Amino acid sequence: MNALHCLQAYIDALRDADLLTCSTVSDALARTVIDCFHYDNRAITGTALFLCKGAHFKEDYLRDALARGAVAYVAERAYGVDAPCLLVRDIRRALVTLGRLYYDNVTDKLVTVGITGTKGKSTTAYYMRYILNDWLSAQGKPDCALISSIDTYDGVVCEESHITTPEVLELYEHFQHALDSGITHLVMEASSQSFKVGRVRGMTFDVGAFLNIGEDHISPIEHPDFEDYFASKRMIFDQCRLGCVNTDAEHMEHAVEYARGRCELITFGSHESDTVYCEKVEKRADGLYFSVRSPKYHGVFSITMPGLFNVSNALAAIAMSMALDIPEESVRRGLRVARASGRMQVYESRDKKVTVIVDYAHNRMSFDALFRSTRAEYPGKSMISIFGCPGSHALQRRKDLGELSGQNCDFVYITEEDSGEEPFDQIAADIEKHVDAPHLVCEDRNECIRRAICEGDAPRVILLTGKGEEEYMKRGNAFVPYPSDVQMTLAHLRTYDERHP
Repeated sequence: MNALHCLQAYIDALRDADLLTCSTVSDALARTVIDCFHYDNRAITGTALFLCKGAHFKEDYLRDALARGAVAYVAERAYGVDAPCLLVRDIRRALVTLGRLYYDNVTDKLVTVGITGTKGKSTTAYYMRYILNDWLSAQGKPDCALISSIDTYDGVVCEESHITTPEVLELYEHFQHALDSGITHLVMEASSQSFKVGRVRGMTFDVGAFLNIGEDHISPIEHPDFEDYFASKRMIFDQCRLGCVNTDAEHMEHAVEYARGRCELITFGSHESDTVYCEKVEKRADGLYFSVRSPKYHGVFSITMPGLFNVSNALAAIAMSMALDIPEESVRRGLRVARASGRMQVYESRDKKVTVIVDYAHNRMSFDALFRSTRAEYPGKSMISIFGCPGSHALQRRKDLGELSGQNCDFVYITEEDSGEEPFDQIAADIEKHVDAPHLVCEDRNECIRRAICEGDAPRVILLTGKGEEEYMKRGNAFVPYPSDVQMTLAHLRTYDERHP
């Protein structure tokens, strides 16, 4: 752990950042060493500085923090408690300023890869993870750390994720764990919200990638419009030394224009002018093969994760590997063996009549790519979609996913998918009015999967999207245990096989 600082150091940091508006901390108290800094009252231990933030913050949380040992608090306004306070003009900026001091700028001490985009972030992060691990292993170094929407590994913590980019202090803690574990590289997904609300403020990625952008996360609690969403995404170029851009994606000419002059630039795609140029893609029995021309790597590369759209994600990983000067053979081996749990996982019945594709696809871009790829790879099979939408945010998905499923599928199941605090019936009704195909609304996700697999005689491919290998369902404010899509798929395929020997 890094050296601890006295309270005066935190006061000085706020003043230097022009954030401090008032302090009631005495000179004597200012000399007190702070050994805990947090915004979660339940995490307060020892001699702590507590930060009051959040739309749902209650004064009771502050009182509890003081009872647990907090000696002062940071807030945008004074509360009705008898305790010293530091008042600031912007609590989120203060959080970053104080957090970086407490963790001694830990995010600057690892080689970092940041990935943003509407779709493909997780798969690209896993490609980079496997490439880096191959290279690091050859040098006798620990595996890289990973922070993704699927799972998180930092040398100490290895767990399923509930959010794409963690809040500031959790993020710094993952970096600290990695550093303490001897890890040298960290790969992370950077969401638009993480840029907009400042979770990654103050960080500089060694390499950043902008994969694509579509209309998603537009809602009153996220981004009010596409312009705000795009502006948040492209902030990655303000916070990276070298940026990689997919020229095949829509609106990327604006991303390239924004990036120029802000960071070094590598482009990747199917244009001869691209730094990493993909000339040819071929589907073979054992995977997808594609030819690459670039200043560092040449020749044929291959991936075994299905889905033609994954070639673009692989190109992003190649571009970032080039920026990190990773040897070509590690890139080849890493891409070849890479797997992302819950991404394009294919399961079949013994008689090959039923194919289930489990994928985290959850927005218009990912659904469209999944449908196009499935039609190309499974001609002659009917298509069945099983999906839902989360409660209270990304409201545009209800229309987009309903329309796309109705246009592309022979049957659609609308089911539960992290409804949160919004009633499932409302979410389902919003989706259903856009589904122009035979469909069924059924909140029981397991029952939908059972029906799709076990009922009917036609050869079919079932697209089971949104949850992947997650073993929870968000209901209200809680994440409750729930079988993963993979577990339920395997169970019902066993039943199908027993009935169709």
